[in-house]
Amino acid sequence: MAQDSLWETPAAKTLRAEPGFELDQLDRNSTPGFTGNKADGERLLEERGAVLSDLQELLYANGRSGDSRSILLVLQGMDTAGKGGMVRHVIGHVDPSGVQHAAFGVPTEEEKQHHYLWRIKKELPRGGYLGVFDRSHYEDVLVVRVHDLVPEDVWSARYDEINQFEKELVDAGTTIVKVAMFVSLDEQKKRLEERLDRPDKYWKYNPGDVTERGLWPAYQQAYQAMLDKTSTEHAPWYVVPCDRKWYSRIAVTELLIDALEKLDLDWPPANFDIEAEKARLAQS
Repeated sequence: MAQDSLWETPAAKTLRAEPGFELDQLDRNSTPGFTGNKADGERLLEERGAVLSDLQELLYANGRSGDSRSILLVLQGMDTAGKGGMVRHVIGHVDPSGVQHAAFGVPTEEEKQHHYLWRIKKELPRGGYLGVFDRSHYEDVLVVRVHDLVPEDVWSARYDEINQFEKELVDAGTTIVKVAMFVSLDEQKKRLEERLDRPDKYWKYNPGDVTERGLWPAYQQAYQAMLDKTSTEHAPWYVVPCDRKWYSRIAVTELLIDALEKLDLDWPPANFDIEAEKARLAQS
């Protein structure tokens, strides 16, 4: 079955958070726009992963030739949503030399001494690179809001500040692909139980994750506000149900392919005399 027939609606269209989107209506076990099953999805991930790899190589080649454009993939979601697996199984298809990856956890003491965007700006992708953020600046309107780490008048002002920050990035040549990853409460529990049942998963378990589950309603409200206030024309949010890992991975692969194809890249021309170099090589 051709990949075009498996997506009845392109991922970039069906997953976009349009005005009026209601998070509490999202079926997190669903596969929006995709008509295939798990086997189809896993096969398609390999096929489209190869396409993604070729497009990323084009981006990297153009960057090496002076093109300042870049892609920034923002993965935002609660624990167990699959952010780490997304990096391994999707970004793992591309050349790591052209990837800039950053994971944002609890701010360090040094980071706390600066504006919240300071650590973000340090990790922005250079021209020609695919940047990947595992969590992001949105922690400062999610965790910070839920845990009352700063006054409401401080975090509420950040929505507009983030929109302006992202607009400046886009104007400078960065395409931002923002993916909000949502797992159900039941599926999260299963994934946490697996971490406790398997010695090879102990390292991934954080007792604080159980505490955060108790704050689930507050997090959903915070995520709804994030989508309402920061899904813009220049940097829209894409909402991805993540109970089925195979679906979320092919969905993000398609979003990246769409972003790269819109750059309309071609191989950069040689900056040397090709025939002269052939002659030199033949004589060497």
